[in-house]
Amino acid sequence: MTAKITRELLTDRLGDVTYDRFLFYLMGPYKSFNLNYVLSEEERRDIDIDDLPGPLRRLFRNKDDIDEAQALLRRVQGKLRADPGVNAFLAIDADIDTEDVDAVTQSIEYTRRSNATVFVVPFLGHNFGVGEEAGSVLENVAETHGERVIFVHEDDVTSAMIRSASVRWDLRVATYESEDELVAMLRRFVGEIMHRERRGDLPRLD
Repeated sequence: MTAKITRELLTDRLGDVTYDRFLFYLMGPYKSFNLNYVLSEEERRDIDIDDLPGPLRRLFRNKDDIDEAQALLRRVQGKLRADPGVNAFLAIDADIDTEDVDAVTQSIEYTRRSNATVFVVPFLGHNFGVGEEAGSVLENVAETHGERVIFVHEDDVTSAMIRSASVRWDLRVATYESEDELVAMLRRFVGEIMHRERRGDLPRLD
């Protein structure tokens, strides 16, 4: 089943950019944490949302709001596709049916086929699932692709998974405070991987 996920398939489906053979897989939560779905109606009545500090107020959203977690990934993707022009993509962009290849296997294969991979963990994201999926991916690819992977979390996010990642898999872990800082960091990471491929420090994937 996994043989169908190739670099050729991905580049064919992801559109044209300046460096369309440089695949950059973006992983992260597609759903934001929303206290409106956790608390009961009675509990919500006891909370004056307008009086809460900004970070907590952001945890209450209307069901019709655009989901900020996926919107963040899309904005970052767009900025990276524009500058430096790499083929940044989300799992859903490859349009592989999970009935053919399950989601975790897809992520493992996307990471293997990509020049670089980032796990983005925002403060508002449903991050537990991302942490589990990241663990599964790293168990399978860290030995061969670990130098091509970075785990980036918003400054307010802490977890045992993040703390152990750099030790267990010798994974690069970084933090960001703003979206601009996140994008700038990923552009530097892309530049580093490109440079190492050109020097021969990392093998070319084509």
